Amino acid sequence: MSTWLSKEWFDETRPLWSGIALPFDLSARLQYEITGGPERVVATYWVLGDGRLLDSGPGVVADPDTTITIAWDDAQSIERGELDPSVAFMQGRLKVAGSMAPVVALLPATRTNDGHDLRRRIAAVTDF
Repeated sequence: MSTWLSKEWFDETRPLWSGIALPFDLSARLQYEITGGPERVVATYWVLGDGRLLDSGPGVVADPDTTITIAWDDAQSIERGELDPSVAFMQGRLKVAGSMAPVVALLPATRTNDGHDLRRRIAAVTDF
């Protein structure tokens, strides 16, 4: 079990995406800014190509297509499966800058059985 958002956590959870094909050929560079946690802002990134996770980690990605900002508690609730990302988005708790296309494409995928299963598997190896 590794600490959420640590380099070790990304290394441990990245293989869990293996075999998870999103229902579209999405390619995007996503920057996440998680605010209000132990540090003022925690930056993480996800790189998707042809509907698969290619890379992820703590830090900043060059030239992001989309930047998503969310509060620490809301991000943890999503990761635990307690808050639906679509609900967070509709309530303005998940804010988007840049291209909306990746978010519009990803939100429905979070509601699939594969999406729910992936979130459960990630939460099972995460120390929040």
